Amino acid sequence: MSERFKVLVSDKLSQNGLRPLLEAESIELDIRTELSPEELTSLIPDYHALLVRSSTQVTDALICAGKRLQAVGRAGTGVDNIDVEAATRAGVTVVNTPTGNTVAAAEHTIAMLLALARNIPQADRNVRSQQWDRGAFVGTEVRGKALGIVGLGRIAQEVVQFALSLGMRVFAFDPFVSQEYASQRHVTLLSLDEMLPQVDFLTVHVPLTDATRNIIDARRLRQLKPGARVLNVARGGIIDEDALAAAVAGGRLGGAALDVFASEPLAADSPLRDNDRIILTPHLGASTVEAMDRVAEDVALQVMDILHGRPALYAVNAPILPPTALNTLIPFIDLAERMGRFLRQMDEEGIRRLEITGHGPVTAFDMTYIVASAIRGVLSDIVEERVNLVNAELMARSRGIEVVQRKMPKHERYESMITLRLTSAGGTNSVLGTVLLDELIFVAVNDLWVEFPAAGNLLLASHTDRPGMIGKVGTLLGRSDVNISFMHVGRRAPRGESIMVLGTDEQTPAGVLKKLADIQDIHWLKAVDLRES
Repeated sequence: MSERFKVLVSDKLSQNGLRPLLEAESIELDIRTELSPEELTSLIPDYHALLVRSSTQVTDALICAGKRLQAVGRAGTGVDNIDVEAATRAGVTVVNTPTGNTVAAAEHTIAMLLALARNIPQADRNVRSQQWDRGAFVGTEVRGKALGIVGLGRIAQEVVQFALSLGMRVFAFDPFVSQEYASQRHVTLLSLDEMLPQVDFLTVHVPLTDATRNIIDARRLRQLKPGARVLNVARGGIIDEDALAAAVAGGRLGGAALDVFASEPLAADSPLRDNDRIILTPHLGASTVEAMDRVAEDVALQVMDILHGRPALYAVNAPILPPTALNTLIPFIDLAERMGRFLRQMDEEGIRRLEITGHGPVTAFDMTYIVASAIRGVLSDIVEERVNLVNAELMARSRGIEVVQRKMPKHERYESMITLRLTSAGGTNSVLGTVLLDELIFVAVNDLWVEFPAAGNLLLASHTDRPGMIGKVGTLLGRSDVNISFMHVGRRAPRGESIMVLGTDEQTPAGVLKKLADIQDIHWLKAVDLRES
């Protein structure tokens, strides 16, 4: 008989979901919950895999103690309780279950929406206090009303289906989704500023990132029509809670329903608690029997795959590369991700197609790693799931992005090179990159040859090549106290189409960008952030 693997479950998980492990002859399953950190550390050296939810803290010390550990599985989306960097260093694969709670979260969103529309919690409290104030709880029908959704990912698409079945009109803001993709789902895609004044209900379904933190702030709340209602069953911090509480208390909004909060548990003195028109639940979005069964089963199956040498669908840390490819591929994998991040910031509207072409000796290796890394760069800060080797193309397809891979035997300018072309609603942008003396370098943008480092704060300007253009840009930046670290220019011909690329020590303020864009003969201007996260 083949080797038996020992798997430890240290948090409470669904027994139904763990059935694949319980029934596998190759698995010896131990369920030991409520262990102290010291007890867990003393036990872990005997186990090949550890399954947790949110209680167990998987620290660097615990991972180092797990001499036989091959996998850590999180039955849920977040991995904040797992030291992923330590696991990666130790060669331990970390997996999570980002899809198991999709239906539960979408249903909770609709439940909160209907509770808001019909004042259900308030009416319940009224009856329980031995009152019968029917006139105080007149609601509104949702049929024919407009639902606005920020983010059109996996859970949001389930919400769309529910809302359409209720007869609602659905609008969405998601700069990374094409009009065609939204139209196929009977959703009208708008900018955030266009959408907010039109909707009766607003719900958010995006990950919490620097770009989405407080994306619905006081200014955006004022854009909503009077009486609109706001929901958050995604992540705390996406909506400015103080501003929301004030907008409801002041009568500007008709109410709110929140399942998640910037700090959990919700503080006793939070202003959200003070208003009867704000419905609060204690992070119940994934709390259904079925969802708990699914996440336990999903993590169990992935851990079994890892232990038996198969790839896991939702690996959180990077897959292990073949040793023969390490020296060549690792810098190009890093380069591809930066190229993806670069192109996403060049044009974020309605991404439709990503084309990755390898040139030269790099194409002798499996390009899957490079393709996955490019997709990860494009989708960074858009999806909660970490994009990896296994799920990259699946994640791109789920956003309506066509991925094309090509190989070219050589290039006339550089030995090994990658070309990325990103097509969106606004057109096509491209970037070419290579590795020179261990440095990651971009060598062309939109088919204009210009060589510059693939790092830091970048400022790009497309302009007509005329005397004094470089001086105008440099002078304006100098007067604005923006320090230039380098400047490179590429052009098709003298006095023709040109591109200027500047590196700056700090991000260029929005006001300065506007002044630069107003310079005569500058066609477009882009600020790109390629700093290390």
